[in-house]
Amino acid sequence: MVKASELRDKDVIDINTGEKLGNIIDIEVNLEEGRVEGIVLPKESKFFRIFSKDVELYLSWDSIKKIGTDVILVDLKDVKT
Repeated sequence: MVKASELRDKDVIDINTGEKLGNIIDIEVNLEEGRVEGIVLPKESKFFRIFSKDVELYLSWDSIKKIGTDVILVDLKDVKT
C-alpha cells in the first residue's frame, strides 16, 4: 500500500520522452467507489512564467504505468494538454 504523502514526494516522468513533469500536487479520489481517479501536476509554461497563472495537468489513474521507489512513470501519448 502507498500513502498519498509518499506519492507526492516522487518525481513523475513521461515514459515517451523521459521528461520530468514535476511532483503530484493533488490526488482526485472517488469516495463513493473508494478509488483514486487521477493525479494533478503543476504545468509550467516555458514562456512568460512570471506573468502566467498556475496551470494544472490532470492525469487519469489509467495513464500511470508504474510506481517505483523514487519515480512514477506515466504515458502521456493519449493525454490532451
